Amino acid sequence: MTQTITAMYDTYPEATAAKAKLVALGIPEVGVRILSGSKAGTAAVTTQEEGMWGSLKEFFMPEEDRHLHAEGLHRGGTMLTATVEDGYAERTYDILEEHGSIDMDEREASWRKEGWTGQATGAPAIATTPTAATGTTGLHATGTTEAVAADGSARGTEYIPVVEERLNVGKRMVDSGRVRVRSYAAEKAVSENVTLRDETVHVDRRVVDRAVTPGDMALFEDKVIEATEMREEAVVSKEARVVGEVGIRKDAAQRVETITDKVRHTEVEVTDERGNVERTGTAGTLPHKPV
Repeated sequence: MTQTITAMYDTYPEATAAKAKLVALGIPEVGVRILSGSKAGTAAVTTQEEGMWGSLKEFFMPEEDRHLHAEGLHRGGTMLTATVEDGYAERTYDILEEHGSIDMDEREASWRKEGWTGQATGAPAIATTPTAATGTTGLHATGTTEAVAADGSARGTEYIPVVEERLNVGKRMVDSGRVRVRSYAAEKAVSENVTLRDETVHVDRRVVDRAVTPGDMALFEDKVIEATEMREEAVVSKEARVVGEVGIRKDAAQRVETITDKVRHTEVEVTDERGNVERTGTAGTLPHKPV
């Protein structure tokens, strides 16, 4: 749902500053309009005042509010209207107040003390009868292509911007997974068989019965025979050897991905007094229908 919010400013630059802030917020520029008035006694004449009133007829507002805003324009003020989605309404009110929007209740009370009767200058005698604007000098609906004059008023042709969104597809690198290789020391129990040799010394005794020979005479001297027992034991040592390698590498491959989205564009519809309707898109011109 959308709603139209209206604010009045004393100067045109204040209104344009508020409009720029609304557009930066994300409100379509075509939905923000500015009507700038001229003070009586300078450039305003009767036809201009009637033009102001005729232009205000385009806005849906109570009749008394239309008279009040028309008087503000007659006195040189600038009116801004913004058609916004409900989600933008609260922020829109804040932006309009930040840029100095007028408290119309206080301004109306002040004008009535000066003698204003509540009837807008330039309004027709029968307010319910719409009248065509006979001139729009001093009251302009500004758009993106209008120039702002040095006196703060907008001059130029009124345009409705035709907007078209375009789909821009770029590329960026994102993480899609990670592989980590880590080495660490681990222990396990191993066993090996080894053959060991043990030497044992035995003392043998045997019975001998023979005659002593001359060579045996030395046997009466002291004699010692010794033998050493030997045994093998296992000696353990460790040797580190490289038995394999683990590495990581990356392979790059290309793929084609179809991106599907929606883009918006505006179309222009023109209806003449005979009820003929013509439409155009973002390119080309409106076709002419003979009448």
